[in-house]
Amino acid sequence: MTVLTTSTANDQLSEFDMVLNSITLTSQSGSTASLISAPISAEFLHVNGVSEPLLSVTVPQGVYTSATASVGSEAFKCVAFDPSNGGVTPHTFDYGYTPQANVTVSLPSPITIAGNNALVQLNLQVSQSASYNNQNCLTTSSNFSITPTFTLTLASDTNPMEVGLKGLINATPEPDGSFAVTAAEGGQDCAASGCGALEIGPVWQVAAGADTVYQGIGGSAELVTGVAVDMDAVLQPDGSLLAKRIAVYDANPNNLSATIGPVTAVFGVGPVLYGFPTEDFGAQNDDMYPFNFSSATFQISGQFGNLQTLPFPASFSATNMVPGQNIYATTHSLVLEPPPIDMPATTVTLIPQTINGTVTAIGSEGGFTTYTVTLAPYDLFPDLAVQLPGGQANLLTNPNTVIVYADINTQMLNTTPLAVGGVVRSYGLVFNDNGTLRMDCAQINDGVAE
Repeated sequence: MTVLTTSTANDQLSEFDMVLNSITLTSQSGSTASLISAPISAEFLHVNGVSEPLLSVTVPQGVYTSATASVGSEAFKCVAFDPSNGGVTPHTFDYGYTPQANVTVSLPSPITIAGNNALVQLNLQVSQSASYNNQNCLTTSSNFSITPTFTLTLASDTNPMEVGLKGLINATPEPDGSFAVTAAEGGQDCAASGCGALEIGPVWQVAAGADTVYQGIGGSAELVTGVAVDMDAVLQPDGSLLAKRIAVYDANPNNLSATIGPVTAVFGVGPVLYGFPTEDFGAQNDDMYPFNFSSATFQISGQFGNLQTLPFPASFSATNMVPGQNIYATTHSLVLEPPPIDMPATTVTLIPQTINGTVTAIGSEGGFTTYTVTLAPYDLFPDLAVQLPGGQANLLTNPNTVIVYADINTQMLNTTPLAVGGVVRSYGLVFNDNGTLRMDCAQINDGVAE
C-alpha cells in the first residue's frame, strides 16, 4: 500500500506541518495493520487539491472499516499585512505534542485491500484542523487549537501522475539511472542541523525513462547528489516513481538553499523580495527570507505545455512579480545574514499554486473557458496589495479577482457543477498581466467554505 498526502483547504493558512507517529487500520474482523514504522514529517498546505507520496508499506488483504492516528509536534502558520506598521507578519501556532484525543481519522467507506497493490489518500481537512483567534492572523494569543482531522480513502487510480514533486537528490544515481530524492518537507534541514529522525520527510525512489523530459539540464548525467529537482512522475505499483518531467531550476548544488512558497513583499530598493517558506531546504530556514534579486534569473515552471496558446502574454519577471505569487527561489549564501544584508537570489521561478474563491462570471476566450474568481479578503493577493511604499498597490488593478483559464487538458475534479456563486479551488500558474491576475489552470476541485 502507498499512502499519499493531500489536503482540503481555503486560503487562510500558508503552512501546516506535523510529525505523523502512527496510522493504524482496523479490519472488520478486528485485526490491525500499522502503516507507519517510524515517525515521518509532512507539510499539508502545498498539496491542497493535489497529492504526493508519503510512504509505502505492506498490509494484509482485508476489509478495513476504521483507522486511528497519532501525531507528535505540529504547527500551522498564517501570513497577514499589519496596517499598524505597514509590514507583513507571519504567525506560528504550534503544539510540542498533540493529545491523542485531538486526532481524528474517518473512513467515508470501507477500504478493501484485495490485490497486490493499493493506493490510499490521507486528506487533511484544514478548516476543521486549525482554529485561532477568531481566524484573525494579526491577533496573537494562546486561544488556538490544533485538532488534526483526516479522511482516508482508497484511490481509484493506482498509477496516478504526481505533479510538482520537489526535493534534493540525496545520493549518486545508480548505474541504471535510478536515484533517491528527499522531499522538501524539511528532511534536508534536519540532515544539516542534526534535528533528528522525528522531522525527516518522505524519500522517493525515482527512475527516468526514455521519454523523460529534462528541463534546465541536458540529461540524466547532470543529476548528482545535492541537485534540487521538480518532477512530474507516474506512481508505480511498488510505490516508486517513473519520472516524466525532471526540472532543475538551479544546477549548482554547492551550498544550495531554496524557499518554496508565496512572495510576501517586493521592494524596488535593493531590489528585495521576501518569500514565505511553505517548503524549504538548505542552510536557510527562517519564516520569511529577504532575497536581493538584482542578479537573479527569472523563469517559469515548465510543468505546463500550453503557455504559448494562452490568450494573454504569460510572463514573469522582476518588473511584474507581485506578492501572493508562488515562487521557488534559490540562493548559495552560506548564512542567513541579519538586515540590512539580504541573500543574493540566484533564480526565482514561478510555480503552480492553489487558490480558493467564489465564481462571479463564466465566459470564454481564445479556446479557453474562463472563470472569474473573487478571493476572500484574507487571501494573500488582496491582503498584501496594501503594503506601503515598495509594495504591490501600483501593480494590480483588482487584487481581489483572478481570471482562471481552463482548456481541454484541465482536469475537472469538481463534484459540484461550476456555476456563478459557487466556490472552487483552482490549481495553476498565476500571472500578473498588466495589473490583472490570470491563472493558467491545470486542475479544478470543489471549493472550501471561506
